[in-house]
Amino acid sequence: MKKKPALAEALTGQFEEHHGRLLGVLLGTVDHLTTQVQELDRLIADLMKQTTAPYDTGGPSDGDDTGGPSVRDGVTAQELAERLDAVPGIGPATAQIVLAEIGLDMSRFPTPEHLVSWAKLCPRTIQSGAKNTAGPAGKGNPWLKGALGEAANAAARTDTFLGARYRRIVKRRGHAKALVAVARSILVITWHLINDPDARYQELGTDWHQRHLNPARKTRDLVRQLQALGHHVTLAPTIVA
Repeated sequence: MKKKPALAEALTGQFEEHHGRLLGVLLGTVDHLTTQVQELDRLIADLMKQTTAPYDTGGPSDGDDTGGPSVRDGVTAQELAERLDAVPGIGPATAQIVLAEIGLDMSRFPTPEHLVSWAKLCPRTIQSGAKNTAGPAGKGNPWLKGALGEAANAAARTDTFLGARYRRIVKRRGHAKALVAVARSILVITWHLINDPDARYQELGTDWHQRHLNPARKTRDLVRQLQALGHHVTLAPTIVA
C-alpha cells in the first residue's frame, strides 16, 4: 500500500489514454488465463478424487480361477497427495506432479530402489576392464526430477531429518550431490506412502543420524583400529541388571 502513492506520483502526466487501453487488454488476458488455470485446477481435483490406488490383498481375486492375488481399490489420489504434503519440501502442486509421473500402482516397482533407478536418481557404475567408476545418474523423467529437485531444495532449508541429511552430505559431496541424495530420500518416502495404504509420514528429527549412524560408525572404526593392531575383536551387547 505504501508504494501506491509513489507510483501515482511517478505516472502523473505520463499515463495517457492509450496506456490505459493497453493496460486493459493486458488485464483482460490475465483474467482469461486465471479463469483457465482455475478450471484446470478443478478438473485435476475432480480426477484425483475419482482415481484410487490398487492394492494387492494377497488372496485370490473374485472370479479368478487361477488363484492369483486379488486387487482392490484403496486410497484416492487426493488422499495420497495429502500424505505427501506432510513430507518436508513437498507442497500440494509438487505432490500432484509426483503422483502424475509415477502413478499410483507401485506393483511396477517391487522395491523403492526400483523406483529410484527408474527415476535415474542413483549413480551409474561404469566398468572399464577391472576398474569401476561412478558415472552420472542419467536424465530420467524431467518433470519428476524437476519436482523432486524443487522439493529437495525446499527441504534442505528446513530443521528436519531431510534438512539434516542435506547439511551432513553437502560438507563432503557438494550442493548438487546433496540435493540429489535428498531427492532420492523423498522418492523412497513417496514409494512407502503410496505402497502401504496405512503408511503415514513420521518425522525422524534432525538428530537421527547422530543417534543411529554415528555410534555404529564409531564402533566399526574402533574395531578396525584394533584389528589393525593385531587384535581379534568380539563384540557382545551390554547386559543391564
